[in-house]
Amino acid sequence: MKHLSPGQQRVIADKAFGVRRLCLELITAAGWGHIGGSFSEVELLACLYSGILRIDPKKPDDPRRDRFILSKAHASPALYATLALSGFIPVERLFTYCRLDGLDGHTQRGQCPGIEYSGGSLGTGLSYAAGIALGLRLADNFASRVYCLIGDGECNEGQIWEAAMSAAQYRLDNLITIVDYNKVMAKGKMSDLMAIDPLRDKFAAFGWTVIEIDGHDLAEICLAFHRAKYLEMNGRPIAVIAHTVKGRGLPEAEFNYQWHTHAPSPVQAKAFLADLNRTYGRNEKFSRQLVAPQDGGLEAVVTADLK
Repeated sequence: MKHLSPGQQRVIADKAFGVRRLCLELITAAGWGHIGGSFSEVELLACLYSGILRIDPKKPDDPRRDRFILSKAHASPALYATLALSGFIPVERLFTYCRLDGLDGHTQRGQCPGIEYSGGSLGTGLSYAAGIALGLRLADNFASRVYCLIGDGECNEGQIWEAAMSAAQYRLDNLITIVDYNKVMAKGKMSDLMAIDPLRDKFAAFGWTVIEIDGHDLAEICLAFHRAKYLEMNGRPIAVIAHTVKGRGLPEAEFNYQWHTHAPSPVQAKAFLADLNRTYGRNEKFSRQLVAPQDGGLEAVVTADLK
């Protein structure tokens, strides 16, 4: 999608809102999760899964598919919600998140369709993605692309830059790395703890083509992905630096490291949904009844209609 029509923009915006709503629900139901980093990546995922990625939920293992690697695997709630809204898994499966035999807190390859990478230690996803990109090249698969979403905090890891150097050396222009640059880590601001600027210059110095965007502007995101996929096949891997807001859409959580790893109570979740409705001009309800985890001892319930 080079340029979004008004209709396409509405469809993607609806998906983005739905992903945030489901993230809020599943994290609340689990009593654990990463709201901040999940909410910052939503528009990026909504665009990717609305026509950018060449994927088919009916054929999730098609060798001709594009691959999406979530290196910042702790932000799995947004990916799980996106997969559900894209037809890969039923919505009800989301509520097994962090349950025994359910969806893991970090993505686990093979656990459900659409998950390509087992995440844990941060910084490893780009190496994995570069390996896949090289493998596709060696298999003469020139149509498939590998998209890897990394966190800004991951850019403190040396392995990210080892992977960046290798990708440039092997001229992997089928590798598109997206940096979710939300400026906040688990314990504070990037600028205070370990600054990574000038990030654009660093990727460029490693031999990458760099595109810098507003990571919440749907038109800008889709145009950047179109450019990365079709117009920059020049032997250089592509880095899309997406400037985002941690906790986007929730005033209490925006740029607030205390919502990096935190789950709201059902009462808080109801207030957060009201915030989302106000921010995005909606009037939606939760998809199911939310009850606090039993071991929390909280009996508050949010009543919701199934939609």
